[in-house]
Amino acid sequence: MLDPAAPQLVVNSRTLYFSWLPADPDAVAALVPPGLCPRPDRQVFLNQYVVDDETQTSGFGAYSLTYLGVSLLGVDAPGGLNPGGWWTHYVASSRRVREYAVARGAPVLAGRTRIEVNGDDLLSETEIDSTPLIRARCRVGETGHVISAGHHRYFTRRDGQLLSSAYPFIAEPVAPFEIESVEFLQPGHPIYALRPANPLTIGFGYYSPRSSFAYPGGLSVHAVAAPEPTRPLHQVPASLARSGLPSGS
Repeated sequence: MLDPAAPQLVVNSRTLYFSWLPADPDAVAALVPPGLCPRPDRQVFLNQYVVDDETQTSGFGAYSLTYLGVSLLGVDAPGGLNPGGWWTHYVASSRRVREYAVARGAPVLAGRTRIEVNGDDLLSETEIDSTPLIRARCRVGETGHVISAGHHRYFTRRDGQLLSSAYPFIAEPVAPFEIESVEFLQPGHPIYALRPANPLTIGFGYYSPRSSFAYPGGLSVHAVAAPEPTRPLHQVPASLARSGLPSGS
């Protein structure tokens, strides 16, 4: 088992990361624990990524992962560009990654994520027990010279304490980028509470075939911060249900 206090590095993962407004805002808000405040719009985020080879990590080996959660108010990541997030589900294919993450308070589940790109069509899917739970379809272009870099801040809970850590990242997003559909396929699974509203309303999003990030070595106990104003979202027309917003969020 990896030491959960040790930092870990992942390079050149294939990553699809975006957010939306949920179909059931009250159910989403109920997933956020006391001491944290969801955004008024109850924005949900999803990160699906694949690490194809063990040489891309400092200790994890090859694996795939999906995490979901709720964007928070008043606890932005360093730099103030990306809102903090509460992880509600953390689906990893690797036992080593699951053991590392659960020791850091992540809500770990065993499952697999796949991302397939055929021309300009991208299909991503997350499954648990060989049952697909989440499926997204996107239109993707080529990577250019744009680099997205910064930090994410995620919260977990361990031993009755809320923990926070900032995760640095560098990604090379493709352009153009459009989210065509997002499906939550199992109404009986707890993940279904996070499904998007119809029409689909996207907050941010990108696909990067080369995304690198680090798990920091330390976690800090959360102290409540004052709320900050929210940023506007992009409304996807009901007749099109697409968004093209490459972003470093």
